[in-house]
Amino acid sequence: MPGMVLFGRRWAFASDDLVFPGLFELFLRVLWWIGILALYLMHRGKLDCAGGVLLSSYLIVLMVLLAVVICTVSAIVHVSMKGTICNPGPRKSMSKLLYIRLALFLPEMVWASLGAAWIASGVQCDKTVVNGIIATVIVSWIIIASTVVTIFIVFDPLGGKIAPHSSAGPNHLDGHESSQLLNGLKTAAASVWEARIKFLCCCIGKDDHTRVAFSSTAELFSTYFSDTDLVPSDIAAGLALLHQQQDNIRNNQEPHEVISHSPEPSQEADLDAELENCRHYMHFAAAAYGWPLYIYRNQFTGLWKIGGDCCRNRTTEYDLVGGDRLSCHFGSILQTTGLQYRDFIHISFHDKVYELPFLVALDHRKEAIVVAVRGTMSLQDILTDLSAENETLNLECEVQDCSAHKGISQAARYVYRRLVNDGILSQAFSIAPEYRLVIVGHSLGAGAAALLAIMLRQSHPQVRCYAFSPPRGLLSKSLYEYSKSFIVSVVLGDDVIPRLSVTNLEDLKRRLLRVIAHCNKPKYKILLHGCWYELFGGDPDNLPTELDGGDRGDLTQPLLAEQSLLTHWSPAYSCSSDSPLESPTKYPPLYPPGRIIHLEEEGTSGRFCCCSAAHYRAKWSHESEFSRILIGPKMLTDHMPDILMRALDSVVSDRAACISCPAGGGANVDVV
Repeated sequence: MPGMVLFGRRWAFASDDLVFPGLFELFLRVLWWIGILALYLMHRGKLDCAGGVLLSSYLIVLMVLLAVVICTVSAIVHVSMKGTICNPGPRKSMSKLLYIRLALFLPEMVWASLGAAWIASGVQCDKTVVNGIIATVIVSWIIIASTVVTIFIVFDPLGGKIAPHSSAGPNHLDGHESSQLLNGLKTAAASVWEARIKFLCCCIGKDDHTRVAFSSTAELFSTYFSDTDLVPSDIAAGLALLHQQQDNIRNNQEPHEVISHSPEPSQEADLDAELENCRHYMHFAAAAYGWPLYIYRNQFTGLWKIGGDCCRNRTTEYDLVGGDRLSCHFGSILQTTGLQYRDFIHISFHDKVYELPFLVALDHRKEAIVVAVRGTMSLQDILTDLSAENETLNLECEVQDCSAHKGISQAARYVYRRLVNDGILSQAFSIAPEYRLVIVGHSLGAGAAALLAIMLRQSHPQVRCYAFSPPRGLLSKSLYEYSKSFIVSVVLGDDVIPRLSVTNLEDLKRRLLRVIAHCNKPKYKILLHGCWYELFGGDPDNLPTELDGGDRGDLTQPLLAEQSLLTHWSPAYSCSSDSPLESPTKYPPLYPPGRIIHLEEEGTSGRFCCCSAAHYRAKWSHESEFSRILIGPKMLTDHMPDILMRALDSVVSDRAACISCPAGGGANVDVV
């Protein structure tokens, strides 16, 4: 921080990012220099052949050149270790050192080319010497090629626009010029992000929905990163610090308050009943993923169990729409749900932007018609997830603010049209008119299922929805309150998705800026400590999370405040909390659906071990408990559907076993 300015443009790395790359290059260069020196000393007597003088001169000049490079890289590493993320003053000589290092590539390339030419000319010398020269030439070109690739990676397409203003003070531009510059940068950034997304998603087609999703995603990314001067390593260091700070706060908190009275029997019974329902319907949500999740969950036996179904064609007997290897999907669905062929009304694996796969089945055990919507599993689904603008819904309900996540609401509307307009629900109710409607889904599918339940609420008043690990940024406040009567959400541990919204991302960015600005340790130490802490744990008290007043004297330049991490033309440069992402119209605060059951792990089963037996406690939680993104080793694994299935099995089994416990012994439940 800030991004390095070289050749009149900003690059996507900072002056303190060169410690580890420099040490790696230094290690290779020293080994290379020692190898060439040994080759020269051991075989210089064999260089009296034709062309030997040239090869001898080549090795001597190469050793001198390598020695100069080694000294330059050592200086770069030494300077890069100085200062802090927000205090680049001690590293002000870095740009000059980089210019020298880049200039040394010219003689390296010339010498590597000469070496290749001499070898190609067929020098008749000792075979060991010739092979050593060939290896030297190959290594030279590998390093040169690696440097070119690195330059391509750290190239910032907007660097030419940002560099002229990156070092300006906050008063460099007046309000009008600042606004114009910011708008211009946002427009350029949106174009760059859209080009990147189109390149990554070049194989998914270019219909109207896809083009809209490209634009929405590009605008979200460009807006989120437009007002900061962070490089990727700054974000990694900030996340490491946040995790340690978060654990430090958690360790210093008072023990979890235990309610003084036993939970009311009605609340206990309600939680038990809903947990049992959740465990049952989670199998349908998992089945909607088809054969990939089934094979992942049953790595040794899955393919054997559904292999026969993959070779059969049932498309004439069952309405299977879109997708590939549908028979494999059908076989895995049968295995996961335990239903029969005749129990399925419709299965669709048609997958496009804003159009999700789903299945409709008759659940005779619960006397329900189950609609299961698939979660994120393709690039199209990711684009649906990232279309995060607010969209107003046309609902026939007495709710003032009917708005929701645009991409997910579009996906729910697609499933609604298929169910209603294509007569799928009518067909199901004609077979089982006394059954109730239950809609389930996981992740993106959970969000779509919740919105689908809201859309069907008027025509099916008894509809129920079970949303497993739904995204937080889904419903307006009024729709969230409205959904509590018929939607139940399940969240496992530190799962990031139920805490993920544009508002929470903005809060995470502010916390990153704050923790980085308050840290007085160099970045390489933060990253080393962070890697050690993530892998092996430790005491977060011994790791840097905030600036101690006694350490201020160690700084060679006054520590910059949070504003130094913000671009000076940003409207958030002042210490206010305003941000482009907090626009009340485009990205208002959104909430998760329904009542929330939170499954918290008791004790620990290891930092990364997700397969060992773990025990959980269940509680009703308020949405405010998920208003902040938590950083931790299980923030991603807790979102996996197979992990959630095991957790539900565990908590339901444990609670069932405690029925025979003494009174109060099974009160492993918090009431919120």
